Amino acid sequence: MDYATLKLIWWALIGVLLIGFALTDGFDMGAAILLPFIAKTDAERRIVVNTVGATWEGNQVWLVTAGGAMFAAWPLAYAASFSGFYFAMLLVLFALFFRPVGFDYRGKRENPRWRTAWDWGLFVGGFVPALVFGVAFGNLLQGVPFSFDTDLRVTYHGGFFGLLNPFAVLCGLVSVSMLTAHGAAFVRIKSDGVVAERASRALRIASLCAVVLFLIAGALVATMIGGYQIVDGPPLDAVANPLMKTVIGAPGLWLTNYAAYPWMAIAPVAGLAGGVLALLLARSRFEKSAFLSTGLMIVGVILTAGFSMFPFIMPSSLDGRSSLTMWDATSSRMTLQIMLVAVIIFLPLILLYTSWVYRVMRGKVTAAALKENHHSMY
Repeated sequence: MDYATLKLIWWALIGVLLIGFALTDGFDMGAAILLPFIAKTDAERRIVVNTVGATWEGNQVWLVTAGGAMFAAWPLAYAASFSGFYFAMLLVLFALFFRPVGFDYRGKRENPRWRTAWDWGLFVGGFVPALVFGVAFGNLLQGVPFSFDTDLRVTYHGGFFGLLNPFAVLCGLVSVSMLTAHGAAFVRIKSDGVVAERASRALRIASLCAVVLFLIAGALVATMIGGYQIVDGPPLDAVANPLMKTVIGAPGLWLTNYAAYPWMAIAPVAGLAGGVLALLLARSRFEKSAFLSTGLMIVGVILTAGFSMFPFIMPSSLDGRSSLTMWDATSSRMTLQIMLVAVIIFLPLILLYTSWVYRVMRGKVTAAALKENHHSMY
């Protein structure tokens, strides 16, 4: 397999891992975000916690896998992102600390204050990562202030608070609202009674917000946010060196791929259609269809960002040549080949095991089930 094809395959595989993380761990985060708002009593909150309690640890592995794959496949992007997003990544890491301790410690005491504190800890563990991931994508779309010297040593020229610009925060809100909708749809499937009814209302609100915010972000990308385009560079199968190309930047350039490859328009259409369908199905009896709709929205939104930026991974707002693309940020051909063999062997096994787990854990979480399994459920 030639080097250029391997690079393209790994761009697609990392996209699959990111989508897998958003689809699975996304509804965990969404349920945690909703926990303090759709459950009023301790019994109701235990129902919400246990809707994701059996699977959240396995779902979080997708994030670890995606991070490891990026390190191995795109070492330059990994190095540059840690330089630019270091404090943001630490913020995500510390927020994620609340998840295992929140799930495990919440039920250790009967004290209402103790349990309420951990409920808000779980909220932080869901809200902060969802927001920061969206903010990160917003900054990638605008370009990140970093550069490489002739020895390919990276220097970041910005700061943490510079990441919190208005467009990036807007993208963060898109992420929070769509994951909240995904979580609400999942809680609605796994619960009944008043909790399911409140989850239905939350699904309507969150999906509406996601659609509106996604439209606003798209309009800004088309008219105001500067995009990037490669105008000259080495062959696609050349040894990775980001400084061997010429890049221009101007508003509207992120739409270039949609003109060159019209089929890519399916991504934003899917994102909007999924959000609208989730809104329409929120009050219907088609609970699983609503959940599939929020999943479609997530896939569409992530693919929209990926298709818009292709082949860029991490554009530089300071030095266009330093921008990292899937062609010049990759590992060696042998590394990509070995990793691809491992993926071909292990990814189907992981998917089969995950499917089996969800099949075994299917069914609703009820108050009666919590009483019967008081010591084995959260």
